[in-house]
Amino acid sequence: MSESKTVLVPDGLEGERVDAAVARMLGLSRSKVADLAASGAVRVDGAPAAKSDRVLAGSLLEVDLPDQRAGVPVTPQVVAGVRIIHDDDHIVVVDKPVGVAAHPSLGWDGPSVTEHLAGAGFRISTSGAPERQGVVQRLDVGTSGLMVLAKSERAYTVLKQAFRDRTVDKTYHTLVQGHPDPFEGTIDAPIGRHPGADYKMAVMAGGRHSVTHYTTLEAHRGASLLEVKLETGRTHQIRVHMAAIKHPCVGDPTYGANPKLAAELGLIRQWLHAVRLGFVHPATGDYVEYASDYPDDLQQALELVRAG
Repeated sequence: MSESKTVLVPDGLEGERVDAAVARMLGLSRSKVADLAASGAVRVDGAPAAKSDRVLAGSLLEVDLPDQRAGVPVTPQVVAGVRIIHDDDHIVVVDKPVGVAAHPSLGWDGPSVTEHLAGAGFRISTSGAPERQGVVQRLDVGTSGLMVLAKSERAYTVLKQAFRDRTVDKTYHTLVQGHPDPFEGTIDAPIGRHPGADYKMAVMAGGRHSVTHYTTLEAHRGASLLEVKLETGRTHQIRVHMAAIKHPCVGDPTYGANPKLAAELGLIRQWLHAVRLGFVHPATGDYVEYASDYPDDLQQALELVRAG
């Protein structure tokens, strides 16, 4: 059995190779697309396509994907909504949607980025614990945006060190309740496991050193859009620090947000998105930066706030 995906080629992919175009639109690796094309599973305007064929804007691309559920475990699996922003021999940069974990873990039976990459034919570094090989950073299930994973062992080592050395530029946007005072500032407060709830973190004496910088981008009635840069990368850091200064992320009742406001905005998760990620490429030594637009649910909620 197989699942068929049908997409129209946008103007921006005019002239691209079939393998590159399909990889960009469906979040598959180019090697996976090449294998599918060789088996006749890729068609352009109804005709079988080779991996090196060029596509035209407006062409209809059809791809038959093997059914991951037939006689095999659910993982690896191709996960809807995961977008590949960049892919080379050393790294893969992913735009993670809400509802997808960075990697499998105890108590989580939903999809993950690593399972998607395995199902899409990516070969990831074997460094790290078995369930999170190649993972050098993580995003919460309820947080969307950019992640980088290592494909080569050297990339894993270099990127892990870069995160430890705090040389990676991690930029987030978040919509918070109220108006932080001052409008721009730094929160330097240690974070540890909440003593009364294992699933939560908290600012507490004896916690790990945690530093968050924020700048107000927009101030509206009852809510502010902030740009946040992290020096450290603690679990739930932005959510915990925003709650600590009495301005929780909108849509985050775990850390004290007003559920009525979230309902009015149509939000079922915290308004938090990893918009930019920049670092020195582990192989080339060049500084690279990637960006991600707000997903639809966050954009719509923001427009409602802007409209008052």
